[in-house]
Amino acid sequence: MKHLRSFIIAIIACFAAIALGTSTAFAAVTVKAPPSIEFSGASATVSGGNFSGLGNIPIFGNLTVSGTATYTCNNPQGHPSPGQNPVAAQSGSSGPVLLPTSKNGRATVPNIMATVTAPPTPSAQTVGCGGSGSTQWTVVLNTLTATSAQFVVTQSGTQLFCWNYVLGGGATGTAC
Repeated sequence: MKHLRSFIIAIIACFAAIALGTSTAFAAVTVKAPPSIEFSGASATVSGGNFSGLGNIPIFGNLTVSGTATYTCNNPQGHPSPGQNPVAAQSGSSGPVLLPTSKNGRATVPNIMATVTAPPTPSAQTVGCGGSGSTQWTVVLNTLTATSAQFVVTQSGTQLFCWNYVLGGGATGTAC
């Protein structure tokens, strides 16, 4: 019985050592330079940045963008009139992208792009034209614009870093 207890204690100690070693490995990951972003129309692209202390464990980046859609309305006579109310666009995501790492545990973010898409076609009233209750206007998509983004870096399912970006804001964003 004494040997069984010693054996169980040894196994628990091994699991604790592994768990502590894993958390210490994640704690050693550092950002040498944050990634930067470029907004262009309906898309945003994040790139650059430099991470170290990654070891040989794969690291992933995921870019998510949100934005707005603007519309033009055509009245029953076919004359265009710009909508007055932007509508939220459908958000877009790059999905998890494997970041290339060197054998010395460093990684740089390649170009990762995400794009907003048009929402289901709104009513003329929703976009601010057509008066109150008129259904005679036709709504046509005018522009899609990515206005904000979030870039998340994970390793083994654990979030290591997160940045928020805003159209017109700083290229290196702010920490989440």
